[in-house]
Amino acid sequence: MRALHRTAILSILLVGLATAAISIRASAQSPTATPEVQAQIDLFSAWLDGQIEIRGLPGVVVGVVSGDDLVWAKGFGHADLESGRRMETDTRFRMASHSKLFTATSIMQLREQGRIRLDDPVTDYLPWFTFQGAASDDPPVTIEHLLTHSSGLPREAGSHWTDFEFPTAEEVRSLMPDRQAPFAPEVRWKYSNLAYTIAGMVVEEVSGVRWADYLRQNIFTPLGMSSSSVDVADSKMATGYGNRMPDGSREVFPFVDARGMAAATGLTSTVEDMARFVSAQFRTGTRGGDRLLSTGSLREMHRVRMLENTWTSGQGIGFSVRRVDDKLFVGHGGGYPGYTTNTSIQLDSKVGVIVLTNTGDSNPSQIAQQLMSTVGEAVASATATKPAIAAWNPAWARFAGTYRSRGGETRVLVMNERLVTMNPWATSIGEPTYLEPIGDGTFRMMAPTGGGPVGEIVRFVEEDGVVVRMVTGDSYSVRVR
Repeated sequence: MRALHRTAILSILLVGLATAAISIRASAQSPTATPEVQAQIDLFSAWLDGQIEIRGLPGVVVGVVSGDDLVWAKGFGHADLESGRRMETDTRFRMASHSKLFTATSIMQLREQGRIRLDDPVTDYLPWFTFQGAASDDPPVTIEHLLTHSSGLPREAGSHWTDFEFPTAEEVRSLMPDRQAPFAPEVRWKYSNLAYTIAGMVVEEVSGVRWADYLRQNIFTPLGMSSSSVDVADSKMATGYGNRMPDGSREVFPFVDARGMAAATGLTSTVEDMARFVSAQFRTGTRGGDRLLSTGSLREMHRVRMLENTWTSGQGIGFSVRRVDDKLFVGHGGGYPGYTTNTSIQLDSKVGVIVLTNTGDSNPSQIAQQLMSTVGEAVASATATKPAIAAWNPAWARFAGTYRSRGGETRVLVMNERLVTMNPWATSIGEPTYLEPIGDGTFRMMAPTGGGPVGEIVRFVEEDGVVVRMVTGDSYSVRVR
């Protein structure tokens, strides 16, 4: 055990990047040039300085991504306490369960090539994949079950988190027949490193190459992730420390090889490389170049496929999904001997935050929340594009009135120079539905929920200069007053 000495809080210069995939922007156009973003950077930095000091944390590296750019990145504290090596933006970290995002991406790439289906049973590719089910009539575990933590499989493949002896691929195969599934597939969300270990083996079987080589060829190289690897010791790696003991000491952990479980937890990366992966989540179009997947595949990965039983969070394909107030976030966390990490992405604003730490008790998800609510939100505001809404035309006031159909009555009102509709026969007022003008006297129905003809066209029929009908989607109602 080494005693943790009091850490000095040191700032570092941002490091410029020169790859096609992503760059750290330092120009006047960068959101960090705006006073509000800089103020939030100062606020967050002061808070994190204090956290490192009061909690005795070795070090932290953070980054904020906006679109294709890593707009702010900084290292705090030390990568190694004994030598005094400082945290830098190119410091390597064991990314732990972030590996699952890369495994899921690999599966989706193979799926786009028509080489695999999400509803295929795992045994179609790994005939040896047998285990003790929760019940005799359990359905087969599919590829999607593995990727969404809905397989019901045990969390682990042994005592590797205690003794740091991760099994080899052959050992995983040997132990599977004795594994007992606590739940049948799709009964509930149940996190499983074992499931993602199996998913990595599927990638190897279908692609014909080792999982690490697949990542290098199909993800690292296209994105320019030159500092990322799988289970390779690196001189730029941050030293991993254990939890702080009552006497203030922290254990120094050795390099731990994930071996056969690399697809679940073996990735090593940097804030700069992870920013490249975050930016890839915002790209649209067909797969190719730095577009790892098509728009459709990315949407599938980011969409909730399995809800936690409490209905407070969900699981996409690889990505965890959570809602905070009215915003949706996708991302992942990670914990490995001596390292904890977190990535949180707000898809609508195309802003992501990355937190990498070299200790087990730094709570990177909390740091990520603070980073998003300060610098992240300020960057989102600075880069937001206001939707183009047609200017109010006073002549549209003629559409206000009461319309009736066999389904009930609808009132069209003018509110703050906008047309809205509501149901006057309803037991409560509820939220009005807005009619957004789209040109030529037509409108689009917009509402916070998906009921009714949301997103469809609304138009008004006039005869002899009098509005007589409102057509909503494929239905219509007659104006009665």
